[in-house]
Amino acid sequence: MSSAVNATSTTHSHSLAPVLAILVGASVWGFAWYPYRLMAGLGLGGLLAAAATGTIAMLIGLVALRRSLHTFRCSWIIIGIGVASGVTNTGFVWGSVNGHVMRVLLLFYLTPVWTALIARWILGEKLDWAGIGLIVLALFGAGLMLWTPEAGIPLPATAAEWSGLAGGIGFAFNNVLSRLAAHRHPEMRAELRVIVVFAGCAAVAALTALVTQPRLPEVAPGDLWPLLALVLGLATILVSCNAVTQYGLQRLPANRVSLLMLFEIVVAAVSSWWLATETLTLKETAGGLCIIAAGALSGIVHRPRPAATVGSEAAAQT
Repeated sequence: MSSAVNATSTTHSHSLAPVLAILVGASVWGFAWYPYRLMAGLGLGGLLAAAATGTIAMLIGLVALRRSLHTFRCSWIIIGIGVASGVTNTGFVWGSVNGHVMRVLLLFYLTPVWTALIARWILGEKLDWAGIGLIVLALFGAGLMLWTPEAGIPLPATAAEWSGLAGGIGFAFNNVLSRLAAHRHPEMRAELRVIVVFAGCAAVAALTALVTQPRLPEVAPGDLWPLLALVLGLATILVSCNAVTQYGLQRLPANRVSLLMLFEIVVAAVSSWWLATETLTLKETAGGLCIIAAGALSGIVHRPRPAATVGSEAAAQT
């Protein structure tokens, strides 16, 4: 009896650890907008802050994963993952630094819409009626959140909101290309994509800063050390967060991960209300709930059926 109880508790602990890993990762990203705003306030700017943290995170990843570098493979898929990750991070950082955090993040989380369409295009995955219904629900929520009688067409109203939307599209490309890379480059260690991701974040943010902010930032001498501490601290946290998240990704089905990652929105809502006194109107909240529901239902609708169920259905059909 005691051995059965111990086995059950061990199983629960093993199943709980990956869930906690995903929730920790989601929490970090739900709060990450704040240190980026602090760095922007100290004179570095959101884009250069993203470039600096991405560069340091990449270097940390190179040192930590140096023994796996021999498995690295370069192809258009790997380059695409880097570019998509850069667009994702740049869109998220610039949007959350310069806009309303929750509106930007909710537009970012239209990702299931773009993932379904991009997977249909690149991977040839079929889009069933349930998937189409979830796309309609998510777009309806976005339209409800963005619509104002004066503006007419429900489109993002600010550059920050467009940035969040672009970041979500980049995230969708990243998801699809990562799945493609797993099939095309099975010999490449999955952890090495962390280096590719941060390299893309650094490169895209730096190029965007070069185009939009050609002048060097002006940082007060007294702010230099706090700024450096923020950059190093955030880069270390992001690398650790990515490692923790990878632990969960390798042990949980993708549909469950997509549901757990929505916890980021909860953390962002609380942190933006607490730290920036930002709130949503009733209409914006209703639209946001539609987007969250579409993301949650996409994880449920596309959940793979158990083999036993599939086998019994096949037997019934014969």
